[in-house]
Parts: sequence; structure tokens; C-alpha cells
Amino acid sequence: MGIIIKPLVTEKMTAITDKFNNRFGFIVRPDANKLQIKAEVEALYNVSVVSVNTMNYDGKSKSRYTRAGVISGRRNAYKKAIVTLKEGDTIDFYSNI
Repeated sequence: MGIIIKPLVTEKMTAITDKFNNRFGFIVRPDANKLQIKAEVEALYNVSVVSVNTMNYDGKSKSRYTRAGVISGRRNAYKKAIVTLKEGDTIDFYSNI
């Protein structure tokens, strides 16, 4: 399948998961739609997905000053999905550590 790139384990996403026990975040492919994301999460984690919210982020331009002059670059654009699971379902990202 390959729709999900990686789960989001950041401070902001952890705060959302603490507030709402059934919401989890993922970085997904930019061309993925909500139905594909729902199907893959259900297949990978054996849970029931109630809803999927998606957000597209543009890449930021970054520059820094060095001895050789100004180096300019760009961060990658990505798509984030917030998945709401059925009450009682949960995903443990740390189970195989």
C-alpha cells in the first residue's frame, strides 16, 4: 500500500492524544485521499476508524549564513492526517521498542 509514511510523535500530537484518547496523527503521501488513509490504518493497526481529517503543508524556505555565503534551501511539502478511532480502540506506537 504505502500510503502512510510515518506516525507523528511530536509534543503537539501527544497533547492532542492525551486530550482525546482516540486521535492519532500520521504523515501520509500528498496524493492520498481520506478513504485510502482510513483503509490503510484499519489494515495496519486492526482498529476501526471513525473519521479522517487531512492538512496539506507547504515547504518552508530556509537560509543560513556561512563563511561561503548564504545557503538557501527548502523543506519538503507534506500532508498530515489526524485519524479518529472508534471509542475504546487505541494504537500503541511504542510496543515494538
